Amino acid sequence: MDNAELNDSAQIHSDEAQRTIALVDDDRNILTTLSIALQAEGFATRVYSDGEAALGALLDNPPDLAVFDIKMPRMDGMELLQKLREKSMLPVIFLTSKDEEQDEAAGLAMGADDYIGKPFSQRLLLARIRAILRRAAPRAEGSATLAEETETPQGGIIVRGRLKMDPARHQVTWDAKPVGLTVTEFLILEALAQRPGVIKSRNQLMDAAYPDDIFVDDRTVDSHIKRLRRKFRVIDNEFGAIETLYGAGYSFTDG
Repeated sequence: MDNAELNDSAQIHSDEAQRTIALVDDDRNILTTLSIALQAEGFATRVYSDGEAALGALLDNPPDLAVFDIKMPRMDGMELLQKLREKSMLPVIFLTSKDEEQDEAAGLAMGADDYIGKPFSQRLLLARIRAILRRAAPRAEGSATLAEETETPQGGIIVRGRLKMDPARHQVTWDAKPVGLTVTEFLILEALAQRPGVIKSRNQLMDAAYPDDIFVDDRTVDSHIKRLRRKFRVIDNEFGAIETLYGAGYSFTDG
């Protein structure tokens, strides 16, 4: 069975509300097993056996979320993510082996939203997928009046000095220039910007970005913070609004 046939067989008929998950892995057993498990939970799936085959499809017809293996022929997960991030903020979860800690850190630094170590339970992967999809869901919009350009508990527009965040549209600008953020990066920045000057611990930032009691370790948040700073410094090489308070956490300054 070629890749196109496998894609067709994996994709189930759905209504508009059904979410689509792309799976990219050179292990056909994993592709088949995960496709069956995801479809049983109501997801549609598309499967690809290497990064090169997946890249064009992910850009031309984006799914709601993608799950990548790192070690693949032709184009591995790292290169796939790098090329994808040049044009898309599609939520991505990495699958890594236990001996690939450097790959985990590099993947987060390049813009992955999450990673799961192999061997993994399908239940854990489903929980992570659902958490990211909930975080990525558009939030209710209020009317776009000037008075609403402040912090609101309903997720209204946030303006902090040169930073502007629109949670309903998942848009961020710095000095009126757009900054493309992943879902996780957006939620971490939003948690910091909501209360400028207040120190947020890594645990508090993890709670903001990873709800549902999903455990992640400290280096995950640190990697996302480094990625955030790098993105803003492309626009402003003197960007320093995200401050590190060693031993305590991070804070945002709008001064």
